[in-house]
Amino acid sequence: MYGSYVGRAHWGAAAAGAALLLAGCSSSDGDGDAGGGGDNRASIAQQPKGTDPFWVNPDGKAAKQVASYLDGGDGKSAELIRKIAEQPVGEWIGPDNPEAEAKGFTEAAEKADRDALLVLYNIPHRDCGQFSKGGAADGNAYRQWVDKVAKGIGDRPATVVLEPDAVLHLVDGCTPDEFHEERYDLLKGAIERLKQQPATKVYLDAGNAGWSQPDSLFEPLQWAGIAAADGFAVNVSNFQTTEASKDFGRKLSAKVGNKPFVVDTSRNGNGPYTEGDPKENWCNPPGRALGELPTTKTGDPLVDAYLWVKRPGESDGDCKGGPKAGDWYPEYALELARNTK
Repeated sequence: MYGSYVGRAHWGAAAAGAALLLAGCSSSDGDGDAGGGGDNRASIAQQPKGTDPFWVNPDGKAAKQVASYLDGGDGKSAELIRKIAEQPVGEWIGPDNPEAEAKGFTEAAEKADRDALLVLYNIPHRDCGQFSKGGAADGNAYRQWVDKVAKGIGDRPATVVLEPDAVLHLVDGCTPDEFHEERYDLLKGAIERLKQQPATKVYLDAGNAGWSQPDSLFEPLQWAGIAAADGFAVNVSNFQTTEASKDFGRKLSAKVGNKPFVVDTSRNGNGPYTEGDPKENWCNPPGRALGELPTTKTGDPLVDAYLWVKRPGESDGDCKGGPKAGDWYPEYALELARNTK
């Protein structure tokens, strides 16, 4: 496995953004219970804005799982999954209705007086043919897709994590050489287009602390337009510890203009899985746990936030008994929550 955190095809649930839009963007009006569309038995509330300004989706997969367990009389499992359901997670924009989805999520977040956390993962030749292969058909299709996302965001607050794996796969031998020049151009253009929106922050994905050659990432990040971004993201969908991720991020920051960064702490509570085949340690590894809760209060001036970019409880791919990438995997969600200290 090249990128070491493949398995992000979240398109199955991405249409929720459009559904929120069509449903009138139902959400919480503050710190109280969120009034999600339909039956909200899980009673999912927003987190305190001063600590965690990102929107909690009251209709997310974890919230629906809580409600399902409660319906079945399994209160113990419901409370375990509530650890996931009550935290903001990334909303991965799908390929088909980007403007409607971005508008739906950002309108719902704005109504709750929160910021939307969006993930864009649609670069051409994505994931080098592995579990999350796909992406836009070509460069022009990608530019049009990003433009629609930006239009959907409008002037509402949004934090965007841009293209997990895209830079790393340019330097690890995964993405063929003939696609490199176009990809740099597409990433740079995406940052510039998204930054035209007045309340949008953009963090370009920059790999993880398990990457053994961080020095090879400095120039590619610069070629991909990091100077115009708000910063970069590390550990997306990976399991490297927060301390290792911060050390990795500081080294990168020093070489790219002291840019700040965000850390995906969604599943790094027990660190990386080190047993078995190293090429598969990224895919639904056993014994993992939820990491630090999402917050902008990190105590580190270079770390803008701890985020749950990868949605805990969704599969990395059809490995170790899991469903296809992005599908809800209840047994794995329970294990993550159960192992959390």
